[in-house]
Amino acid sequence: MEFVTMAIIGVILLVVGIFGVTILLKLGKIALSVLVHMVLGWILLFIWNILPFFKIPINILTMLVAGFGGIIGVGVLVLAKALGLY
Repeated sequence: MEFVTMAIIGVILLVVGIFGVTILLKLGKIALSVLVHMVLGWILLFIWNILPFFKIPINILTMLVAGFGGIIGVGVLVLAKALGLY
C-alpha cells in the first residue's frame, strides 16, 4: 500500500511541477518582452532628445509609456509635451 501512495504522490508532484514550470516560462516571456520594449522606448526617447526640438525627460514613467506604447507611446509623449501637459 505504501508503494501505491508514493506513486500517486510522485505523479501529483510531477504534474504540479510541469504546470508550475509552464507558468514561469510564460511569465518570463512577458517580463522579457516588457524589458525589451522599455529599452526600445528609451532608445526612441534618446533619439528624440538628439533632435533640436523640445526635450522629453527620460525617467521611469516616460520609459514605461514609450515601452508599452512603442512608437505610438513616444508619439503620445511628444504630443503631451507639445501641448504643455508636463
